[in-house]
Amino acid sequence: MTEKDNAANPQPEELIDQTEQTTTEDGGDAQNGQEDMQVSENQDDSTELRQQLEELKDKYMRMYAEFDNYKRRAVREKLDWMKSAAQDTVSALLPVLDDFDRAKKFAEGQQESGWSDGVELVYQKIYSVLRQKGVEPMESNGEPFDPELHEAITEIPAPTEDLKGKVVDTLEKGYRLNDKIIRHAKVVVGK
Repeated sequence: MTEKDNAANPQPEELIDQTEQTTTEDGGDAQNGQEDMQVSENQDDSTELRQQLEELKDKYMRMYAEFDNYKRRAVREKLDWMKSAAQDTVSALLPVLDDFDRAKKFAEGQQESGWSDGVELVYQKIYSVLRQKGVEPMESNGEPFDPELHEAITEIPAPTEDLKGKVVDTLEKGYRLNDKIIRHAKVVVGK
């Protein structure tokens, strides 16, 4: 074969050499392309991971805040419960205090007092113990009528102009336990 024939019909070894050269040249570009793809994929993965991390941090902070709020609310409710735990007992004692008030008022109107110093001492002691526990009587006479504080039993014509819409008389005192109304005052309102 002549050289023209050899160039036109290359030998199989020459074909393999040419193919390897082409593959090597193309492979370098292919490897760079693969490396570029891997870098961009890694960047995408790291961006996704950062987003997931931020979402998890946000969820954690929200859950922590919710739990902290729950603890505070539970403590506050427990304190409120402890403050008003004796409410039933105090409410049961209020009629006894009313009777004491009536007896004292009656004894003050009598010439010969049936109200002894011992009874006065017991009266003062009961009131002081209840004040220590947070019970306070509400003053109503002369105050403007407030349906949140007072229970109107009846309305009467006001004896004076300045008592219109105000409490004229208190039939039964109202009481608070730690600033919570445990009994509304029963009053007569001037109209």
